[in-house]
Order: sequence, then C-alpha cells, then structure tokens
Amino acid sequence: MSNTGMNMRGKIIFYEEKNFQGRSYECMNDCSDMTSYLSKCHSCRVESGCFMVYDRNNYMGNQYFMRRGEYSDYMSMMGMRDCIKSCRMIPMHRGQYRMRIYERENFGGQMHEMMEDCDNIMDRYRMNDCQSCNVMDGHWLMYDQANYRGRMMYMRPGEYRSFRDMGMSGMKFMSMRRITDSC
Repeated sequence: MSNTGMNMRGKIIFYEEKNFQGRSYECMNDCSDMTSYLSKCHSCRVESGCFMVYDRNNYMGNQYFMRRGEYSDYMSMMGMRDCIKSCRMIPMHRGQYRMRIYERENFGGQMHEMMEDCDNIMDRYRMNDCQSCNVMDGHWLMYDQANYRGRMMYMRPGEYRSFRDMGMSGMKFMSMRRITDSC
C-alpha cells in the first residue's frame, strides 16, 4: 500500500484499563462488537483518522467523536457512563459538503441546504427543530445543543427520514459540523 493510501486509513487502539494498561485491541475499520476482543475498555489511543465510538453494540447508544490523540480515561474526560462497545471508522472526504435539513420528519416543513458548519440553526435559519435530513456530500456531526455541544449523532451520505425512528426520539438537533480532513 502506498504512503498516500496508508494516510487515508484510520487506526485506534483500545485498552481494558485506564492509562493504556491491560489487554489491547488494535482496530483499523468498523467493529460492531468489541466484547469479542476485550471484556471492558477504559482508554484508547487514536493513531490516525477519526472514529465514532458507541456505548452499545452494533453502533447503537450514545455516540462520541474521537480524533487523533490519547484518551487515558475517556469515560471521565467525555462524560461517558459506559464502556465503548462498538466503533466506526469515519472515511475522510475530499470535496464539497452538502446536507439538507428539514424541520419535520419525511422531509417536511422548512428546508435549508447547508455547505458549511452551523453553530445554531435557530439563529441562522429560524428553525427550532430538525427532524430529518438528506446528506448528499461529506460526513457530518449533528449536536442536540447549539455551539456543537451535547449529545451527537454521526451522519454519513444518505436519507434520514425520521430521527425518532432511528432511536433519537425527544432529541432536537441544534447545530451541525462537517467532519473535515483536519482530524
């Protein structure tokens, strides 16, 4: 594999104990069930790329974005209540970013097309809720609070007709950010 190809690939190492102690598991792609490799996970090191980690198997539950760096005790650093159970590598996107956000489910209500980050949809678009979206280009993070705070959800290209049907009932997305090559 060429150096260019190697740089495009992500690598994360999970450790059973805090401070990179105990057994470890090296991952370079998606993993739907980490319990097959580690009984628990309390620290990790992202050597390259970006990852979403989840506190339940099969990419379910609370989601956390991790970029290159060391997380010696990520549970206290990120406010996680449970161990990482699954992870998804985020492919780096080169090119434009486009996403349409909708006020209601099934692409109803107000619609706005975004190509840049938005720290507050209420201030920018006078939208007090976002219940569906269509990600046309790029990978995005959506947050339930303004200014890229609170719980987050990873969105890759595709149609998302109902956040409620995706297990996000009661969650309002108030800010959106592109996942760029600066990971």
